[in-house]
Amino acid sequence: MSGFAAARQKMVDGQVRPSDVTDIRILDAMLAVPREAFVPDNKQALAYLDLDLDVSEGGSAKRFLIQPAVLAKMLQAAEIKETDRVLVVGCATGYAAAVIARFASHVTATESDSALAAKAQTIMARIGCGNVAVGAAAPADGDPANAPYDVIIMNGATEIVPERLYGQLRSGGRLVGIFAMSRPARATIVTCWHGDFGHRSLFDAAAPVLPGMELVPAFVF
Repeated sequence: MSGFAAARQKMVDGQVRPSDVTDIRILDAMLAVPREAFVPDNKQALAYLDLDLDVSEGGSAKRFLIQPAVLAKMLQAAEIKETDRVLVVGCATGYAAAVIARFASHVTATESDSALAAKAQTIMARIGCGNVAVGAAAPADGDPANAPYDVIIMNGATEIVPERLYGQLRSGGRLVGIFAMSRPARATIVTCWHGDFGHRSLFDAAAPVLPGMELVPAFVF
């Protein structure tokens, strides 16, 4: 077993499984997708650590791959089916999208940093993810042209209500993200049913806030 393959196994056995992730599809996908391919060469040694990994390469805003266990728990809560169309917003270099692509019908991934979006596209081609489409867009905007989606995954936190994303869910669709409107921040699932939206907190979680989803301080006279 190569060094990266051993690190991948250790990540799944030491971080993901102990976080009550039991969906074998997620475990298998995380064992199969080379996370080191999604990080800059000088950070590959950090690829499997239990942290939010900065994958920025000189962009205007820092961009991250969120902690593996947090991502896995979010994906498990989303209950993605093999027929589902999934949108990943704030995808950074695309790791989350590549994991989901192992067990979903089709994945669209958007990233506000166009250079990172292009890099994600290149990585997908290199590792053979033919069912992932990557485009440049702000996380809050989603992908209205190709909506509605069965599942929307936010690869990071939001301090504002992502209403435009809610509108891109089909009836029965689920959005999972880390809601940081209050403290502690919590991973939350939002379910759409005939235009109504139900919210359910899942677990405490922290992650970097996605670009454009920060709370703008109110002006005080």
